[in-house]
Amino acid sequence: MSNWEEQLDLLIRARTPIIWIRSNEEERVETLLQNSTKRLSPRRLATWDYIDGISNVLNSNNLGSRQPMAVLEWLKKLDESSPTILLLKDFHHFCEDPGILRMLKNLTINLRSKPHSIVISSGLWSPSNDLEEDLTILDLPLPKENEIKTLLSNIAQASNSQLDENVLKELTNACGGLSESRIRKVAARALAQRGQIGKKDLIEVLEEKRQSIARSEVLEYCKTNKSPNDVGGLQILKDWLKQRKQAFSEEAKDFGLPLPKGVLLVGPQGTGKTLVAKAIANSWSMPLLRLDVGRLFAGLVGASEARTRETIQRAEAMAPCILWIDEIDKAFGGDGRSDGGTSQRVLANILTWMSEKTSSVFLVATANGIDKLPPELLRKGRFDEIFMLELPSRNERHSILELHLQKRRPNLKIDLNAALDRTEGFSGAELEQSVIEAMYFAFAEKRELVEGDLILATSQLVPLSRTAREQLESLREWASSGRARASSPKLF
Repeated sequence: MSNWEEQLDLLIRARTPIIWIRSNEEERVETLLQNSTKRLSPRRLATWDYIDGISNVLNSNNLGSRQPMAVLEWLKKLDESSPTILLLKDFHHFCEDPGILRMLKNLTINLRSKPHSIVISSGLWSPSNDLEEDLTILDLPLPKENEIKTLLSNIAQASNSQLDENVLKELTNACGGLSESRIRKVAARALAQRGQIGKKDLIEVLEEKRQSIARSEVLEYCKTNKSPNDVGGLQILKDWLKQRKQAFSEEAKDFGLPLPKGVLLVGPQGTGKTLVAKAIANSWSMPLLRLDVGRLFAGLVGASEARTRETIQRAEAMAPCILWIDEIDKAFGGDGRSDGGTSQRVLANILTWMSEKTSSVFLVATANGIDKLPPELLRKGRFDEIFMLELPSRNERHSILELHLQKRRPNLKIDLNAALDRTEGFSGAELEQSVIEAMYFAFAEKRELVEGDLILATSQLVPLSRTAREQLESLREWASSGRARASSPKLF
């Protein structure tokens, strides 16, 4: 029996009137409650939904069909000799009705002296303030490793399939982050195609994960083929990331090293922050999940906090993985009073998770500036390190130009010194754009790219370091005060 089941049993034994199980897995919730009634005999489980009414109770089946008030009245009159757990499905849709709300509050007092409990199964729900104090919330986590292993073994056994222990372990690890219903779907497809489940289903599992993330609305599963070799310069940051990668191994765990928490990359636009996030995921062989913070704040009041909890839960279930929050300064840099404090509550949830998390989710956050970042986000312990990504030095600009030239014109050899003299203050993105612009000049004249094209392209581009000089100077002053590490040595 899991800790979650022990907690559920305790709440029922303690005669908790109304339990809200936050989950969209109705079948799994019902199965868990059935198991709970076996352990807490003579309690029984009754279920209700709007269409079929009450189920699983003799002489009361179909009672309350299309009548949510009737099922509550039925429970209120129920004799103590038939202790019952009443599972209400989709009931949160009716809780805005003043009559239903009043009845639930009355039942809260009534059920404290009776062996009955109400369980509301729902994922996204913002309870009325009048009901908040009467609800006991229980989050149902996604299936853990031992649950997935048992589920796959049972499915294989039921289909007369023989699962090798190593294959079972691979499938179990791959299914982490999927709900029980999605795991059953993958297994059902495998049985329909081949009559058994096996190693060939790993591709199906990965596709189901992408679909699961796609449906989350807030997380995006990003494919990337970038590597550290695609990042010019930033050698100190690259070396630091190599050390952190090793910390995910079993040897590091045995050595006593904690799992890395994450890194905050601060710097002006175009210095390679996004590229670094993608390179980390690819070089560490971990899925990259991009958090769209804007979508966290969409919808009803209270929905943002629920989405945040669901997002964290999904990310942890997908571990090991990289969770990427792009331009975090724009997400949490506003005035919390302008949105009723929603952004502050969401940030508080994320900060608490960052401080207390023990899962192998590596957080990569990027920011173009620090003037709007809340101080609590920059406090030591939130991230393993904060790196300042400066504009590239002369040597780094040389390597970046070479990298983009080799990528587009692999056999071209030209002198870059004259162009380098004109690129002081250019970011990596601006250097890339200069190469592309120079190629346009050469292609328009039907000839090979030459040094003069690069010189012309760089002379026409006005870098951000000139148009946003004050912002950059402020950022440099903040980083030089010891609040952030340099991402590359100062080579000129």
